[in-house]
Amino acid sequence: MRLIANLSLRSRLLLGILIPVFVFIAFDTQRHYQNALAAVNVAYDRTLLASAQSIGEQLSLQMVNGQAAVKANVNYSSIEAFQTDLLSRFAYRVTDAERRHIDGDVDLAAWTGKIPDRGPYAALVDFYDDRFRGDAVRVAVLLQPLSTTNGSTMVTIQVAETLELRQSLARELLFETLLSQLVLAAFIALTTLWVVQKATRSVSKLRDQVASRPEGDLSPIVQSDLPLELKPLLTATNHSMAQLQSLLANQKRFVRDTSHQLRTPLAVLKTQVQSALRGDVDAHQALLEISHTVDRAHQLANQMLALAKVSQVAHQKDVQRHDWAHLLREVAVDLSPLIAEKNLNFEIQTTPCTVAAHSWMLKELSRNLLHNAIKFSPPNGALTVTLTQHSDRAVLNMVDEGPGLTPEIEQRLFQPFATSNPQTGTGLGLSICHEIVQSLAGRLRLTNRYDPQAPLGSPSLPSTRQVTGLSCEVFLPLSPPNLGA
Repeated sequence: MRLIANLSLRSRLLLGILIPVFVFIAFDTQRHYQNALAAVNVAYDRTLLASAQSIGEQLSLQMVNGQAAVKANVNYSSIEAFQTDLLSRFAYRVTDAERRHIDGDVDLAAWTGKIPDRGPYAALVDFYDDRFRGDAVRVAVLLQPLSTTNGSTMVTIQVAETLELRQSLARELLFETLLSQLVLAAFIALTTLWVVQKATRSVSKLRDQVASRPEGDLSPIVQSDLPLELKPLLTATNHSMAQLQSLLANQKRFVRDTSHQLRTPLAVLKTQVQSALRGDVDAHQALLEISHTVDRAHQLANQMLALAKVSQVAHQKDVQRHDWAHLLREVAVDLSPLIAEKNLNFEIQTTPCTVAAHSWMLKELSRNLLHNAIKFSPPNGALTVTLTQHSDRAVLNMVDEGPGLTPEIEQRLFQPFATSNPQTGTGLGLSICHEIVQSLAGRLRLTNRYDPQAPLGSPSLPSTRQVTGLSCEVFLPLSPPNLGA
């Protein structure tokens, strides 16, 4: 197995095709040779039978001293016609019913067998292999009945032939069979080599294309002549490279944004500490300012880590299903002190919605949206949260009475660090929510709510109407496609 594992695809194909073919050809050659040899034996056995019948025609039953006796007047020249080649030699022997020798070669071993029940010929004949004077011979035995008016008897005629001619013909048949099979094997080998070479040429081309790519090049591999069986592999490879490219891009963006965004609060913190050390401001006031800067830096770091975690969690596999309604109510309980601090008229209505998503993503999405809604809601204002299920998707709707979105913020709504007030927010909350919704194949929509009773500045410019709040809608499929793939 280790040797096979070290072989190339081309070698595996060649060995996998040619070895079974050659094994089959070897068995087929043996089968053809045995069939040809059997056909040769049948043909020469008929010659032996004909010679035995010729001898039987020259036997007669005569009365001698009142008893029937077998007389043989065999002319050897009469059976020479059955000798087709000088390589082989014939011998015969005739015995009567009492196995007494009548004519022929007395040293030819007597037949001790039996006639087959269903022989290949109508005559009472049997064939067997034996040895005669040190040579291997093929023997035909014919039981010939003789009769006269005074009696009848059965004589046994044995005709033996040496095997030189049969062996010579068998060698010729074997040589011809091997030659034809070798030609066939060579043709199959060359054809297989050509086909495998041509079929794997595109694989070699793909190997060279990948090997020649610059370092760090994660662009899709394009090759149209790849075999159909390898196209799923190429598609999977391109998909993995796209995922890796996305992860690297997120990592670079995270490092870039972190170094840029944390530089400002750290510089402010350093300035505040130096000012406090010089005594420029009151110590209590300096500590309050430092605490505010540390809180903002802490919030920024946490949100940036959450933004980086979205891409990491989105590519995890074995995602379980979670009840979004239960997680949403947990988040509402966690943020209840903020709701009570502003004395909001808070209302939440949920129906069970089981979504195939990581629980962290659902909680982070709910926390950021609800925290923003609380932060921008005026004191004593109303905040309504509803979660419902419509066919194959879950719909979250948050309605507040905040100031809504300005035209500038709407243009870069989901961009990182897009905020209307850098002193109160980092501009990462909606970006995190957008990344989560995108990874779950959902949709996030934020729209201003207008006072329907307020006069319009212009029918074509609804933005001139008074904004009474913000409506945030999230649409998530219950089973997002290719989640974690």
